[in-house]
Amino acid sequence: MAFFKELFQQNTSTLVSLVLLTLLPLAGDSVLAWSLHENQTWLAQPTAWQMLLYFIVVAATMTLSLTHTTVVVLVTAFFFGWQGFAGMLLTYMLAAYGGYLIAHSLDQGKLIQLLERFPKAHAVMHELRRDSWRLVLLTRLSPVLPFALITFILAVVGVPRRQFLTASVIGMLPRTLFFYWLGTKAQDVLLLIQDPDTGTAGKVLVVVLMAVSLFGLYFLFTRALKRVLAQSAEKDQRNSD
Repeated sequence: MAFFKELFQQNTSTLVSLVLLTLLPLAGDSVLAWSLHENQTWLAQPTAWQMLLYFIVVAATMTLSLTHTTVVVLVTAFFFGWQGFAGMLLTYMLAAYGGYLIAHSLDQGKLIQLLERFPKAHAVMHELRRDSWRLVLLTRLSPVLPFALITFILAVVGVPRRQFLTASVIGMLPRTLFFYWLGTKAQDVLLLIQDPDTGTAGKVLVVVLMAVSLFGLYFLFTRALKRVLAQSAEKDQRNSD
């Protein structure tokens, strides 16, 4: 109980940010869907400047957790087709990097400093950071883990920037490609966002990605915990000798 009380007192801004990152996309997606549905002609035959403005806006909304990445992928595919896919990937990278920087500025290492007072928890976190690339990859594979929330958590626990960005893009590719393809086949943007209709193949893909992500993260965590316990046992043995 003391740990959680101290965690809240010293990391109020971080914890409040986590809650907002979970709730904000629910409202943002609705606003985006309505706006695009009412103004579809604006992007019916987009110019280069309109596409640039669109990608700047959605990069900002994803960075600030105002929209889900899946919704942005579907909308981008609907309006721009495959010619907008490269822009979508670049936008995703910018949003991930922006969220990473915001998390660092809000937390400022407070959570890590607190964990240093709890040696085993800090040691497990350190072991997980040693597997940063796989940790990021596995969290990005799952379609149900919120983009901005996971970005915030990974940045706060100290995942290196380069590994964070490369593993994020690679981990998101399978579901991004699928939902982008789905968006190119849609007829109405509002119906697309409300019910993507992934079909049997899509549901199987989602389940597979979730399973790989879940079991992979479980494996990383248990291996990190075993390493910490083994190191602790060795240290106790040396002290007893």
